[in-house]
Amino acid sequence: MALPPRLLKQLRRIVGRDHVDTGRADLQVFESDGLTLHAARPACVVYPVSTQQCSEIAKACTAAGVPFVARGAGTGLSGGALSDGGVIVQLSRMNRLLAIHPEDRYAVVQPGVVNNYLSLQTRPLGLEFAPDPSSQMACTIGGNLAENAGGPHTLKYGVTSNHILGQTVVFSDGEVASFGGPFPVSSGPDFSTFLVGTEGTIAIATEIIVRLVPVAPSVTTMLAVYSSVGNATDSVSAILEAGVLPAALELIDQLCIQAVETRLKAGFPTDAAAVLLIEVDGEEGAVKGEAEAVAQACRGQGAVEFHTAQTEADRQRLWLGRKHAAGALGSITPAYYTNDGVVPRSKLTDILQTIYRLGEKHHLRIANLCHAGDGNIHPLILFDPDESQGKERAMACSEDILMACLELGGSLTGEHGIGVEKRGLIDRMFSRDDLAHMRRLRSGLNRDDLLNPGKIFPTGATCGEIRGIRSLPPGAWI
Repeated sequence: MALPPRLLKQLRRIVGRDHVDTGRADLQVFESDGLTLHAARPACVVYPVSTQQCSEIAKACTAAGVPFVARGAGTGLSGGALSDGGVIVQLSRMNRLLAIHPEDRYAVVQPGVVNNYLSLQTRPLGLEFAPDPSSQMACTIGGNLAENAGGPHTLKYGVTSNHILGQTVVFSDGEVASFGGPFPVSSGPDFSTFLVGTEGTIAIATEIIVRLVPVAPSVTTMLAVYSSVGNATDSVSAILEAGVLPAALELIDQLCIQAVETRLKAGFPTDAAAVLLIEVDGEEGAVKGEAEAVAQACRGQGAVEFHTAQTEADRQRLWLGRKHAAGALGSITPAYYTNDGVVPRSKLTDILQTIYRLGEKHHLRIANLCHAGDGNIHPLILFDPDESQGKERAMACSEDILMACLELGGSLTGEHGIGVEKRGLIDRMFSRDDLAHMRRLRSGLNRDDLLNPGKIFPTGATCGEIRGIRSLPPGAWI
């Protein structure tokens, strides 16, 4: 689909001819996101550097009636930053760290700042940005905001919305507004986090004020090993019942462990049914006591081994195994489909038993990663795309898992968003009235539905209606 010549000319005037891509090879890069399940080729990609340029792009696209979508690093896992025949507003040039205020513990960033880069700049000041998606070496803070990203340390520190203090945004008609600020105010409604998690369907964030937290003075990372998945999931509740709130509490099952050890050699025992990766942080005395309580709780629930990282190198090796576990699956399968559901923490044992049962039903192997402390599951459904009905069986299995999450009182997504992937299922989670109110709110601020259309809400498509599916690349994260 070609853009109207007048619009293309306007876009080149706004950002410069060298920062507008229309070539077939250039556009192919933007056909999919980190999940690589969905295929949608844009007509054009533009690279703004400022709020003003984003505003002018929005005005031009709206006047021409052409849809447009903001995009960050493309590490999303729900097809939320794709555009079929429209304009991609690629924010990678808006990557400046505008200000750091260590005395007041906040920073101001553009949306294209890479998550981990911000903390690298602030840690010498004793501060960091707490949300840590496993893709933090590549994903951007604008994308984190759009999806309300979490990560392994969500249990103690919260998701992105807990660390957004304010933002400057551009609406679909080009209007610019600022919400929130670095300091709390007591008058008027709080819009500082209003757009977090709306997946770029209401406005484009162009400047973001983020909270910085002190770097913990002491950290202890532990690995509990189990011969039963049920013992591992029971330990999750036992740790919290012991009065400990870990910074991270992650579960990895046997199939995933075997992939990790085949490729990464992180030190996970391959005969274990599951391991828990547990981290506690804070003042040294408190950390020592919490680590002892964790060890006692895990052994009380049947841990057959319990290890504590003795050096920073040991700790980093354990985290390498967790954060790159999904990518390691490429060593044991030609392709896999990533699920992202949530259940109440007390239902972890139930959902994992259900997942293994559904794997048998659909004749598929399933590896599991969980942000166990939050009940956020990541079943990784292994399949062969060249096998007859391989893709379809994986999709059907995923849908069954998500329905099981809802039946257990959970959610369709914990951090990956709805996007295109789950829009056909969202009416199973929300009532017709709920969805009508959500649509009304979005329509009031995105009147012509030109800003990231076709995402979140049902369009008649279902989870299985995906045009293309390929194996995840080594750099795909969960």
